[in-house]
Amino acid sequence: MTALPLVIRPEHPADGPAIERLHARAFGPGRFARTAYRLREGAAPLSELCLTALVGSYLVGSVRIGPAEAEGGPLLVLGPLTVDPSFSDRGIGSALMRASLEAARGAGHGLVVLVGDAPFYRRFGFAPVPPGRLVLPGPVDPARFLWRELAEGASAAVSGAIRPVRAALRANVIG
Repeated sequence: MTALPLVIRPEHPADGPAIERLHARAFGPGRFARTAYRLREGAAPLSELCLTALVGSYLVGSVRIGPAEAEGGPLLVLGPLTVDPSFSDRGIGSALMRASLEAARGAGHGLVVLVGDAPFYRRFGFAPVPPGRLVLPGPVDPARFLWRELAEGASAAVSGAIRPVRAALRANVIG
């Protein structure tokens, strides 16, 4: 397989329409009813943590991370991580994951949660959230509700219902 000339860069505000088309191709119209999407409703992602993957000028992948909180403190919600289906299995999702987690750690964040495929996310240090520890705003398969500490001990005091931090309450969002 020929290596792709992949460029990972911060998401730009003008990327929004291309990313929405990418989400539609990858996840379909049912994505809006999923608990992971409901968790992000009304909460804009953190611009400094959102990345895109390009091959030439073609946007082939995106990862977004947004702010949330629970009893005991703040946390991040990762997702969606999206790769154009025609570019799957080429390491693009892995490259976006590594870069986004490094950016979050570098920015001083301590804990990331997501809803996703455990075998894929396990290689990045994610593990299932202990049963009953955190509560999402809808049903989810417990094996797909995952977390990862970016700072040792960051999960110790966090519990209860996860709530997104609404855009009107903070700065540094993608428009």
